[in-house]
Amino acid sequence: MLRTAFLGLLLATSAAAASAREPAFVPVLRENFPDAFVMEEAPGSFIAYATNSGENVPMAVSRDLINWTVLKDPDGSRADAMPTLAPWVEAGRTWAPEVMKVGQDYLLYYTARWRGQNRQCLGVAASKSARGPFVDTSTEPFLCQVELGGSIDAHPFRDRDGQLYVYWKADGNHIGQRSRIWGAKLTPDGRRLAGQPVDVGLTDEDDWEQRVIEAPTMIRTPEGLVMLYSGGFFGWNDDQRLSPYAMNWARCAGPLGPCKDAGPKPILYSYSDPRGSGCLSGPGHQSVFRAGGGTFISFHGWDLTRGCRKRGDARFLYVAPFGWENGRPAIAPSLRPEERAERG
Repeated sequence: MLRTAFLGLLLATSAAAASAREPAFVPVLRENFPDAFVMEEAPGSFIAYATNSGENVPMAVSRDLINWTVLKDPDGSRADAMPTLAPWVEAGRTWAPEVMKVGQDYLLYYTARWRGQNRQCLGVAASKSARGPFVDTSTEPFLCQVELGGSIDAHPFRDRDGQLYVYWKADGNHIGQRSRIWGAKLTPDGRRLAGQPVDVGLTDEDDWEQRVIEAPTMIRTPEGLVMLYSGGFFGWNDDQRLSPYAMNWARCAGPLGPCKDAGPKPILYSYSDPRGSGCLSGPGHQSVFRAGGGTFISFHGWDLTRGCRKRGDARFLYVAPFGWENGRPAIAPSLRPEERAERG
């Protein structure tokens, strides 16, 4: 009953904002928190992990998905889910963490730069707690396609039969090649590949993607398997009106594909309408999760002014109800804090 009421409150908050012609998308956390991954830590309690911002893996927590607090240590410094890096990792480049509970352990899949290799690669660290400390003592990456430019943006997925998979981007654009999405089965403990990597069939061929696709997210929908992904340049140059980063989706015949783009245009993208539905710049690197009997999507977007101009170099966290409508993904107006400061 409480979980149903919780979901109803969230949806009512979102709908009320939309009916009042407030911005369609409002950050729930106005601190730099890029590439966020959100999951339910315990019933009615949520935790998010992000790309390094001083800490290797910063964390934020919430009781309602609306109001978020960055976790801090007793001395007031921001907490780090993985305070000690694996021997192979170069400090300062720990990106795109995602966490899955497997048995009694929490596994953190992350991207980091391999010392001396000039490649971003994938690691996996373990902890008994969702808040860490996550530990990886490996001397080499969990997975790295060196010849394809490296491997980034690991996404673990548990299918309905219990089989574990991991998906990632082959970082081809790092070496002047095309970027592609790959996948593989995982062993039951989630720590090793259980088969050869498979190219799932997605490529960066649409104009809006600018020869970059990344950040895969596999989900099951009423019509089968769907992969969400992001594409385009993630940044926001000073001479650009808005960031070109955006989100799209593909239908997949099976857990390892083949997957096929569902359309040539993204489903969530930058826009500027300061007097109507507001502004959004560079939405992407999504995660999809269950909460209170419903489904939600998180993503980041760049900090901007009320006039839809670039403010700084921070990417904020957004959370919105997510569903399936008329055979397509549907993203509702986002949740929003109960109180928020006016922005200039």
